[in-house]
Amino acid sequence: MNVTHTRPRTTRTAALAAALAAVLLAGTACSTKADGKSTGDGADGVKAGPGVSDKAIKLGALTDLTGPYATLGKSIVQAQQMWADETNAAGGICGRKVEIVVKDHGYDVQKAVTAYADISPDVVALPQVIGSPVVAALLDDIERDHVLTFPQAWAASLLGKDSVQVLGTTYDLDMIAAVDFLTRTKKVAKGDTIGHVYFEGDYGANALEGSEWAAEQAGMKVVGQKIKATDTDLTAQVSALSKAGVKAILISAGPAQTASLAGVAAARGLKVPIVSSAPGYSPQLMKTPAAPALEAMVHVASAAPAVSSDLPGVKKMVASYNKKYPGQPVDSGVLSGYNAAQLMGADLKKACEGGSLTREDVVKAHRSQSNADTGLGTPQNFTDVSKPASRSTYVLKPDAKAVGGLVGVEEAHQAPGIDAYLSAQG
Repeated sequence: MNVTHTRPRTTRTAALAAALAAVLLAGTACSTKADGKSTGDGADGVKAGPGVSDKAIKLGALTDLTGPYATLGKSIVQAQQMWADETNAAGGICGRKVEIVVKDHGYDVQKAVTAYADISPDVVALPQVIGSPVVAALLDDIERDHVLTFPQAWAASLLGKDSVQVLGTTYDLDMIAAVDFLTRTKKVAKGDTIGHVYFEGDYGANALEGSEWAAEQAGMKVVGQKIKATDTDLTAQVSALSKAGVKAILISAGPAQTASLAGVAAARGLKVPIVSSAPGYSPQLMKTPAAPALEAMVHVASAAPAVSSDLPGVKKMVASYNKKYPGQPVDSGVLSGYNAAQLMGADLKKACEGGSLTREDVVKAHRSQSNADTGLGTPQNFTDVSKPASRSTYVLKPDAKAVGGLVGVEEAHQAPGIDAYLSAQG
């Protein structure tokens, strides 16, 4: 022990000071990772943070590959990987390759919470999180961590958060547009009753809010039928709506529920028009026994156009997807996922131009965009966190022969009364 005293005191003090400085510096670098702040400048002078190195930008996807939206999840994952591959082939973003880390939660909220905890320290943003219940459970964590997140969910309850961006319209606006469509096309009239079958939770509740508001404005009433995601036989709901004398039915659920509703209603002689929220339809339904009823009775209210659209951007995307994933269905998830990835890419490029790829600066870059247009639908305004990015809804129709199983009926337009509705929401 006495040998330590043979060193000059000043040398020992300097060594201790240097060691302490090194520990503090390392500690600072580690501590900034979790809260989304910068971990230092990259070799190119661009500020970096979690998910960003000199060579790579890591994005995360919390998806459903094994639950009720498994087909949607697979399409979104593949479309976003296609975007990443295309982006990297063109040189990447900010001189860095893009990587997407995928976690499957199977539409189980607890699994999603665990997956977020696992993935969040290592990604800069999330261009995909499937499910309103999942996003709702993660909202506080996402805001705390400043992780720019694009939910594949459109509940208005997800608005108002700086780091969370609902793309396109919300469920309530689409159902207002659905009631407007039914009224304009004289499928329903003042004094009629409309049925609305909806999932419990934010998705269904928000859709019902829109339909009830629109029906009241039009002098009609809504009879609601709340169901669970596990309810796939809607015989009881069809019976109840038939007894209520409904002239039309809205449905805000999943594809299995839409197929059951249309099939049972047709079999029971309740041949009324049905309008589904976008998540309630998938092209796979056109290979089920319900296909004739779907073609005859159903329309879809959607923030996005059909993938059979003639929009040049959509046609190019479909061709690329067919080449990369031959034989795979090209559904709305492909369009939704690719659109979200392109928007995320634009945000990252804008943040890079500003000299920082920290999480906070990626969010700021996103919120500065007032007319974001990928050529895959309507332009979007991301500057007001409390309002939907778009107010225009497309009306689509099932068609077994069309790419994606849908064709356009009406181009995107804003239904009358939506400005007044949003103003009343505050």
